[in-house]
Amino acid sequence: MWEIIKSGGWMMLPIILSSIAGIAIIGERFWALQTRRIIPKNLVAQIWQWIKSNQLSPAQVDTLRKNSPLGRILAAGLIYQQYDRELMKQSIEETGRHVVHELERYLNTLGTIAAISPMLGLLGTIFGMIQIFGAIAKEGAGNPALLSEGISQALITTAAGLMVAIPALMFHRYFNGKINELVITMEQESLKMVELIHHKRS
Repeated sequence: MWEIIKSGGWMMLPIILSSIAGIAIIGERFWALQTRRIIPKNLVAQIWQWIKSNQLSPAQVDTLRKNSPLGRILAAGLIYQQYDRELMKQSIEETGRHVVHELERYLNTLGTIAAISPMLGLLGTIFGMIQIFGAIAKEGAGNPALLSEGISQALITTAAGLMVAIPALMFHRYFNGKINELVITMEQESLKMVELIHHKRS
């Protein structure tokens, strides 16, 4: 493996660094975007029980805000539960935008890795071709050994760039889809809570 990396030339270094960064981001996002961490089960039902029994306190709202992204959104609405529906929704939407921004953390970087890795591989290919033509100019085209190093560098860097870019692109799309699903569910849960509170008031 080391010989393959070495034969790819110095352009393998940024490609390897990109792969390490991509793997770290993918692992972190898999951990952070677990559904049970973002949307705890029966959270709205628990809040409704607190409200019905008049047990909802500022301390519980603060705990709710800290425990999960959905809890943070619901807590933003509960602060304005004594006001009209539109004010609650506005508070929920504003907090929701911040939560979505946090859920999308590092995805731009992962998308950048997916975009630039093939370009790094192509740049390595160009350097390899330059090396080939330089060898031909000096020694002629009759000695394959002189050309093999440049051809190897050209092919290896291209393959390495694609090997980094393809998984990065796949996981970038996967995480975007996952976030969209989570956002839709959080919107539904938030609207459910708003309707329950205002139905009780009416």
